[in-house]
Amino acid sequence: MNVLIVEDEPFAQQELKRLLAAIRRDIIVLDCIDSVEDTIHWLRSNPLPDLIFLDIQLSDGLSFEIFRQEKILCPVIFTTAFDEYAIQAFKVNSIDYLLKPVKQSELSSALSKFDDVKASWQVQSRPAIDISVLEQLMQNPRKEYKARFIARIGDQIKHISIEDVSWFYAEDNVVFLITRTNNRYIIDYTLDQVSQQIDLSRFFRLNRSYIAAIQSIGKVNRYFNGRLLIELNPAAPEQVFVSRAKAQEFIEWLDK
Repeated sequence: MNVLIVEDEPFAQQELKRLLAAIRRDIIVLDCIDSVEDTIHWLRSNPLPDLIFLDIQLSDGLSFEIFRQEKILCPVIFTTAFDEYAIQAFKVNSIDYLLKPVKQSELSSALSKFDDVKASWQVQSRPAIDISVLEQLMQNPRKEYKARFIARIGDQIKHISIEDVSWFYAEDNVVFLITRTNNRYIIDYTLDQVSQQIDLSRFFRLNRSYIAAIQSIGKVNRYFNGRLLIELNPAAPEQVFVSRAKAQEFIEWLDK
């Protein structure tokens, strides 16, 4: 099976090649390309591969632009670090999407989906992408979310990836960031500013003092007067409540 990888991060290229080799011996990686422009040139100069792994955010723009210039008639699996784009891309009728960092089990599952459809895939008549949906995506670009926060520890400056954040809380006009490993850092933002810069499909403003990541939500208990008592992981220094007014919104967020 001939595969083309379109990915602008060298480490991600190598890791995807490693995972593919570990899963299947019949996969041949034809090339690794890191830009929209070079991908278009490659596609115009070479036969279509059996499958394309396509990162959504490339060094010179969104990979969706490729489909505006080229009619790609082979299956596509999108890779992305952004949940919002992953969902959009999946709806555009790609085979599957993979969130970075790519896990071997999820890659194996995506390849199984490819195996299920490849026999019925009509190479000359079935475009990989619905152009009308693509146009909508291009007109409504993704909101940029903060990828990391800076904390100052004495004379040292430390950056914390958003993936490592469990929750934020405010105390006496100071905002703290708590990591998954229960480290605490002061950041130079208000909670309102934080909520404007993070992906609210992954974080929820529990109350005036706390914003929590989905992975930090432990037990959720019904409490007096319609409130919810939230157990955070790592544990908070006090009881954390969601008000009666926000309880239903919180439950719906959990259920997304």
